Amino acid sequence: MTEEMVAAGNLAVRLSGWWQRSVPLFDPLTLAVVFTLPVIVLLAAPLPGPHGTNASTGAQAGRTGEPMARSMAGKLLRRPGEPQRATFLELFFDLVFVLAFFRLSHGLLDQLTWTGAFQTLVLLLALWWVWSHISGTTDIFDPHRPPLQLLVIASMLGSLVMAAAAPEAFGRHGLIFAGTYVAVQIGASVVLALLVRGHETQRAFQRILFWFAVSAVPWIAGAVAHGTARMALWTLAVAIEYTASVLRLPTPGLGRLNASELAILGEHLAERFRQFFIIALGEMILVTGLAFSESGFDVAHSAAVLVSFATTALLWRIYIFRAGELLAEAIAVAPDPLRLSLSATYSHPIMVAGVVASSVGAELVIAHPFGHTQPAWIAVLLGGPALFLIGRGVVEHTVFGRVSRDRPIGVLVLAALAPAMLLVPPLLVALAATAVLAGIAVADAARARGRPSEPPSPVTFLIVPSRGLLGRPARYDLLPLSYG
Repeated sequence: MTEEMVAAGNLAVRLSGWWQRSVPLFDPLTLAVVFTLPVIVLLAAPLPGPHGTNASTGAQAGRTGEPMARSMAGKLLRRPGEPQRATFLELFFDLVFVLAFFRLSHGLLDQLTWTGAFQTLVLLLALWWVWSHISGTTDIFDPHRPPLQLLVIASMLGSLVMAAAAPEAFGRHGLIFAGTYVAVQIGASVVLALLVRGHETQRAFQRILFWFAVSAVPWIAGAVAHGTARMALWTLAVAIEYTASVLRLPTPGLGRLNASELAILGEHLAERFRQFFIIALGEMILVTGLAFSESGFDVAHSAAVLVSFATTALLWRIYIFRAGELLAEAIAVAPDPLRLSLSATYSHPIMVAGVVASSVGAELVIAHPFGHTQPAWIAVLLGGPALFLIGRGVVEHTVFGRVSRDRPIGVLVLAALAPAMLLVPPLLVALAATAVLAGIAVADAARARGRPSEPPSPVTFLIVPSRGLLGRPARYDLLPLSYG
């Protein structure tokens, strides 16, 4: 066995050397081939049936076409009653996003302007959409199955390339970032649609594939453009994807996505959201530790690290308290779990954007605790927590149908403090933001003391058509029908 492993290792080294000499590094077409070829090979291989038999020979299902397809889908989809906890494969997939957040924060630090902030937001939304796509996939499919494992690992490789290219995505690595993104999203959608061909779930993945194909046009067009044109086209691509999701993927010939087509596992999905947020906090810890090791251990820098760590702990506390814990229950009791899941999907990147901005502020404060405070520094030191509170307010409304007053009050206080912060050193600016977060955490604890735990009460909406010209429906309004 040892000799075989050594021989395999030598072969891998020789192949790696040939690959580096023969294939341009990170070429988008090459990445697409690398992504799809193993999956096509795996799709061509028969799935194992029960007791190790070949599924294609079981009960002659392959002769009838549709029964064979349903048999394959039945082996891959999650079954009712199975454990809903996240798997080690999904945690492994999340690791690449530590690098992604780190690269995004450093890219923002190098270009700390409004343009740089907007570009970082576009890249973050793209990375979040990859994570959401894969997490939604493992919510529907059994991640213990080899086809799904290969798909997740291939997507992880693509995410790694995107993370590496992110700081120069609006520069010389634009085609690498966009080409990889399109390859991952379209490749995964094609594979999933093939895996469930003949099953009712296939229609959902056909819709997803359609809209990724539509958004691929501005993604690739923006990659070959430059400057403002690239930013505009990539913004359009992100807007297409997110808007289509809100509208439930209206697709010619297929209509809109129905909640019955996708079984939402509230416990699994809520756990994945929490894990992703923890990954973002992990990047903030990483940035704090690296900045501390480079700045020295004197009193000023140590105080800055203490404030940064306290901010990280408060972000975790405010996120997880009640609403973060009860998200799974809210999805379970919601009349429309898909709509509630979409709300959570859209609120989490807002909070993560706040964490990324806060990590940039932490690095600045640790490096220059008593330096001259610049307006851009105030924007990340106060704006990061404000963004987090906005996203956290959306989560709270998703779970309870209301928002605690201390969330908007905290945002207003942070905004009101901004002008005065130009007169104080960065350490005091960070301390002011930490104090606001601490006040919110204390208010949460005081409000909950001596009271029974509040059950989730998501908002139920009634769809009411608004009449346009000639009595025809012009639009559909969502009116709150009840709160629980």
